[in-house]
Amino acid sequence: MRLVIATCEVDYSGRLSAHLPMAKRLVMVKSDGSVSIHADGGAYKPLNWMGAPCTLQIDEAPDDDRLAQVWTVKNTGSDQLRIGIQDIESDTNADLGVDPGLVKDGVEKHLQELLAAHPGQLRADLTLVTREYYTAIGPVDLLCRTTTGSHVAVEIKRRGDIDGVEQLTRYLELLNRDPLLGVVEGIFAAQIIKPQARTLARDRGIQCVTVDYDELRGIEPDDHRLF
Repeated sequence: MRLVIATCEVDYSGRLSAHLPMAKRLVMVKSDGSVSIHADGGAYKPLNWMGAPCTLQIDEAPDDDRLAQVWTVKNTGSDQLRIGIQDIESDTNADLGVDPGLVKDGVEKHLQELLAAHPGQLRADLTLVTREYYTAIGPVDLLCRTTTGSHVAVEIKRRGDIDGVEQLTRYLELLNRDPLLGVVEGIFAAQIIKPQARTLARDRGIQCVTVDYDELRGIEPDDHRLF
């Protein structure tokens, strides 16, 4: 991992356009090639990012007196992240090794087990393909198949918020590049889903399902609410 503290401006172009004016920020380049830009606030959520797989090209900026370098990040589609660096205060590399992955709390882990055993509680046309389906950026909780043969990726949380929707979005971006899977839909399942997360999921074409932990454990197991 490369960690750079730099005064920079950032422009994103692709499905939408976004601009971050010149300021001091942390630029993180992970070993999988993904690049994210962070401010000193807002917890861990980046201001902007480009997920793997992507390429990073670093050029001098002789035509712009304000900038010393221009970093251009491109993915396999048409998205582009342009980081204009005025100066670099710190530039370090660190090898974090192999991460053991997230250990889910008891309720969230049990929810995953229950829904893996009864995927029809999420949607009537689903059967389980596998749990913890591996991707380059982490495992998808459940990969299911519909009665028509298409695939559905399921992310399961105890409390569903925007970060969970973003996580599933990144998984779907990778899964939909796999020709063996075809078009992959997404379902975001949680005991409680925040309104902002529902809005974002709807915008991303992701289905939200609220699940009742007690019902899944045997109390009226056929009852669930679909939104």
